[in-house]
Amino acid sequence: MKNILIVEDSTTTRAMIRSLLEDTGDFDMVEAATGFDALKKLPTKNFDLIITDINMPDINGLEFISFVKSDPRYANIPLLIVSTEKSEEDKKRGMALGANAYITKPFKAKELQDMVKDLLKS
Repeated sequence: MKNILIVEDSTTTRAMIRSLLEDTGDFDMVEAATGFDALKKLPTKNFDLIITDINMPDINGLEFISFVKSDPRYANIPLLIVSTEKSEEDKKRGMALGANAYITKPFKAKELQDMVKDLLKS
């Protein structure tokens, strides 16, 4: 079973991501409503993948990614950004911080599922 941390301030989007992934694999998913909440949950499990939004209260997604990738305990965890930010500059910023993939909302279910499968293979 793979462990996935979903970091998203929208309850609806978190539930949608969880539901889409439950349809595709045997995953244990932990949800965090903010970057700060995610920082508290990171040490509780060995996560195989982190899915994060960018725009969140308190610690935003980019700050969260920066923390994760700079900490040797978490730096190798694949990271997928799911965001409404669609500009190339936003994508480049997220990828430059160490994200492995970027998908913009709204996304197609299969697109998210395929990205998650690919990231969990690596």
